[in-house]
Amino acid sequence: MNPIDLLTKFDLIQDQWNPRIIAHLNGQDVKIAKVAGEFVWHAHADQDELFYVVKGKLKIQFRDRTEVLLPGQLLVVPRGVEHCPVADEETWILLFEPQSIDHTGGVDTPLRKRSFDKL
Repeated sequence: MNPIDLLTKFDLIQDQWNPRIIAHLNGQDVKIAKVAGEFVWHAHADQDELFYVVKGKLKIQFRDRTEVLLPGQLLVVPRGVEHCPVADEETWILLFEPQSIDHTGGVDTPLRKRSFDKL
């Protein structure tokens, strides 16, 4: 039970689209990541996903619209909904995801991580 300084943790990250675990709660991982560019279109059949923008701007593309998140805003993508996160410039995000989640929804891509480092 120690406070976590998000800005200090973000300073440790040098790469993009590689979430790091900073905490666990109730079967969920709390992750942070620096992102830039476009991720992959994917969906999570059995899990919801929460995106919170700390710094920058994140677009979440859906097949019928795009939502734009600014610092201090969050969005929950319901299970089964296809989406594609995009950041035109480096953006810092906080994620709440079930520990069992495959963050690409099973899409085989170099961005797919099978395990996540803890910061």
